[in-house]
Amino acid sequence: MDDLKKSEIPFERVLFFSDAIVAIAITLLALNLKLELPESHHLTIQDLLLPWKNYLAFFLSFINIASFWRRHHQMYTFIHKMNGSSMGYNICWLFFIIILPFSTSVLSSHFGDSAAIFLYSLNIFAISFFQYSIWKSSADQSDFIDSEKLPDEERKRHQIMFNLDMVNGLVCIILSFFVPKIAFFLLFFKIPVIFFGTVYIVNQRRKISKTEKEK
Repeated sequence: MDDLKKSEIPFERVLFFSDAIVAIAITLLALNLKLELPESHHLTIQDLLLPWKNYLAFFLSFINIASFWRRHHQMYTFIHKMNGSSMGYNICWLFFIIILPFSTSVLSSHFGDSAAIFLYSLNIFAISFFQYSIWKSSADQSDFIDSEKLPDEERKRHQIMFNLDMVNGLVCIILSFFVPKIAFFLLFFKIPVIFFGTVYIVNQRRKISKTEKEK
């Protein structure tokens, strides 16, 4: 027990650092939004619409980073301790967050190309994987998660959502080789995550409702 306490890390500092890195990453996305026009050219509405691929890629990545940050924030409303393993996973998570602006620039420059969709999908999968790893490494410790705030059913729901995020990224990686446009569509709307997440929540509510009726 003493060894475990020694290995614990003041995670508030890690969270502040993580928030700062996410803020930088989401700001870097805007650097790819450019209008490459001659200085003497008179700007038109059509000129504003020309880089629509850049706008779409920016919007996708903004939503993705915001979504991952929100999930990261939700995790640490329940996790109140951190050790070397969970910090290592968090650093890997931040690495792939900060790489996303690069993947976004490749995607906007080569929109619809298989290699660009593959790179972006791989980036999203990596973020999902390390986010899951942070949660799993903390859940495996008996005292890292506040069980009073997070009952078993809620813990299972979080676990399933993390798994679905990884599955969505993995499906998009595979589809990027065959139908990259469908892979992009799934990246944008996360249909598998939404569908299976909704099915799980509905089933859980039915079970709770059935239990209450039996009582």
